[in-house]
Amino acid sequence: MDPIELPLTTDRLQLRTYRESDAEALLPVMSREDVSRYLLQDPWTAEDAKAEVAKRIPRTGLETESRALALVLETAEGLDDIEGSIVIGAIALWHDGESTEKAEIGWILDPAAGGHGFATEAAIAVLNLAFDHYGLHRVFAGMDARNTTSAKLAERIGMRQEAHLRQDWWSKGEWTDTLIYAMLASDRQRA
Repeated sequence: MDPIELPLTTDRLQLRTYRESDAEALLPVMSREDVSRYLLQDPWTAEDAKAEVAKRIPRTGLETESRALALVLETAEGLDDIEGSIVIGAIALWHDGESTEKAEIGWILDPAAGGHGFATEAAIAVLNLAFDHYGLHRVFAGMDARNTTSAKLAERIGMRQEAHLRQDWWSKGEWTDTLIYAMLASDRQRA
């Protein structure tokens, strides 16, 4: 399989691989309690940001040793009300277990950038990559059931809720429910 051409671009975004400077760029988002609330990680410290970004730098494609693609969401130059380009979140795609025909997708968006369709735009672009370039059969997203914003995004991009697992995950001192959304190659919509 040929490597993917990066960055991916959409009408308003550039989805690019991580670089060391993203530790500083993502820290204001990932250090927020309201952002990390439904994630498996606690809010990032400056040291966490450096370590987490370092882990993500080699995740440059499903065909690589990492079996993962981790991308930073950056606004395109010249958008109304945004000067220059800014990092607004991240999205990732990774193989689920040993199978190379299915993968999991996950996303994080700065709440300040919410409500403008950026996450939808990025997720559809990554789904198109998953199905068109990688030829995946299935892409799924698992999320804390209390994360209604993420669930609405999954529905908006055409994923179907397949499961609501009751108290299946111990996270941050409590049992939490998990929602599973998925899309098959035959279900998808194009960007």
